[in-house]
Amino acid sequence: MVTLVRLNGATASVENVISVLDRDGGVIIENFLTPAQLAGMRDDLLPLIEEQSTGRDDFFGMNTRRLSSLFAKTRYSADVVTHPLYLPAAKHFVCVPQHRWSGENYMEVTCDIQVGVSQAIQIGPGEGGQALHRDDGAFFWSRKFGREARLQVMIALSDFTAENGGTMVIPGSHRWDDERKPHIDEAIPTEMSAGSALLFLGGVYHGGGTNRTESEWRTGVTFALDASFVRQEENHYLALTPELVASYPEDVQRLLGWSMSGRALGWIEVDGELSDPNFLLKPLEKSAALAG
Repeated sequence: MVTLVRLNGATASVENVISVLDRDGGVIIENFLTPAQLAGMRDDLLPLIEEQSTGRDDFFGMNTRRLSSLFAKTRYSADVVTHPLYLPAAKHFVCVPQHRWSGENYMEVTCDIQVGVSQAIQIGPGEGGQALHRDDGAFFWSRKFGREARLQVMIALSDFTAENGGTMVIPGSHRWDDERKPHIDEAIPTEMSAGSALLFLGGVYHGGGTNRTESEWRTGVTFALDASFVRQEENHYLALTPELVASYPEDVQRLLGWSMSGRALGWIEVDGELSDPNFLLKPLEKSAALAG
């Protein structure tokens, strides 16, 4: 039977992670969070998600709670998107160099990376299985492009089991074409302890599992790192105030979209020049430092 490879977050290398992702499309990283990070995320998020209502539709779940804008809810979001096994792996798959002619110059160009979405998801007892899907479908990605535009992480805040709705994954499905239909009997459940994480490429078919328990809520937190040339699935510019973004380190600010990618994406005009918008946060950084 096909299984998801498990790597220990304390000993695995980025090269290990990339190798498994390239072959299988998904990998479980045990001990992805430190005990302090896990406890902190639980303290920050569990009281909030338990206040959320359930019931929207079959895809998003009739007995599933969702909580978004996580950078406004927990500072541990920054630890996730800059994780030394996650961010470099995302850059490997997403920021693939390409070459373009510009006049007489044959130039190498590489996109940047950005946070596409952040969400806590809590699957309740009796929830049915979610339709198998590819998350890069949000921006109409195609296997014909020959590359990935997203690497996603699903972190277990509670234990994930086959019985409580552990994420269903079809290993290797990132290599399928756009026409091949996924079948539930091809999918396997993600089983991992709290603090562990599933990393999976945007082209992998997956879906929330069926929660067959009587009283157990399965809680996970997901983030996506996407190519900077696709629209962010979650609108961070409206969900997060500039003051809040400015309170994070610059590398996180840029991951949230406050940057100019490459030569001509995301710029603002200043004195006739195409400028990186990140400088707009600098006065807010100083204000936050003085307030602190």
